[in-house]
Parts: sequence; C-alpha cells; structure tokens
Amino acid sequence: MKQYSVYLLTNKNNTVIYTGITSNLEKRMYQHKTKVYGGFTNKYNCSKLVYYEVFSNPVEAIQREKQIKSGSRMKKEQLINQENSKWEDLSEGWLFSF
Repeated sequence: MKQYSVYLLTNKNNTVIYTGITSNLEKRMYQHKTKVYGGFTNKYNCSKLVYYEVFSNPVEAIQREKQIKSGSRMKKEQLINQENSKWEDLSEGWLFSF
C-alpha cells in the first residue's frame, strides 16, 4: 500500500520553512540533501527534515499540505515544536538505498 507524506524542511539556522508532499519520503529526502533539483529548497539550503505526517489516502495528504501551507509561520513552528522541540533532523542516520 502506497504512503504519502506531508513534510516540513528547514535550513541549518531554522530561518526558512518549506512544506512539501511526496509518495516516497526517503527518496525525496535524498533528493533534497543531494540538491538533485533546483528550486526553493536548493536556493535556501532546506534539507533538514523537522516534521512529517503519513497518509494512506493521497487526497487527504494534499488537503493537509494545503492546510499547512496556508497557515502562518507560527502555526508551522507549533507543529514542529509539538513533535520535535529541538528541531533535529529526523532523517539523520537514514540509509538511503535506491
């Protein structure tokens, strides 16, 4: 069964928050960390995974991503602080194997 993840990334100083969605979080994190694609996360060096939610339904995941994106930075910080108050990289130690 496919899983969909809505996730928040930041940079090393936690000054930028990026909201994304993917059907393969491990692969997507590898892409962010190796800067495979240009764009926002590459420009602002966002590769630290600080929050994510997993869904089995893609429609629910898309709705949640839109909800998070439309919220203020303060709301995003509250989400992160509830689950990861030290803003540690949740993907640290992942063994990327594709």
